[in-house]
Amino acid sequence: MASDRGSAHHNAADYVDAYIAAAGIAGEKKVPLFRSVDRSGNFTVRPLLARNALHMIKRRALAVGLPATICNHTFRATGITAYLENGGTLEHAQQIAAHESPKTTKLYDRTSDQITLDEIERISI
Repeated sequence: MASDRGSAHHNAADYVDAYIAAAGIAGEKKVPLFRSVDRSGNFTVRPLLARNALHMIKRRALAVGLPATICNHTFRATGITAYLENGGTLEHAQQIAAHESPKTTKLYDRTSDQITLDEIERISI
């Protein structure tokens, strides 16, 4: 099992490859990539459940002082926002996120959450 480097950012692909090597699952086929662990901390053949992934994210977020509202979609919104802030287009962000509609992609776009001083100075007093 190796990551599909053709459709992932090279850093993400490197991280997945390192995970696969560390997990010792490189030669395994047709098994979940992200798996649950048993009480001893060993990987099982069962997939990691979405609710367990959410609990992991929330535990780690709280441990570093981030709000309890952090969830899996926070990362998606951060990625889409960073892409758009760095000159990416909404159409490409939509393709990257595999959204059927650009309206869905816009829901994850947080660039409008940032108000610049120029915008504030439009207020005449």
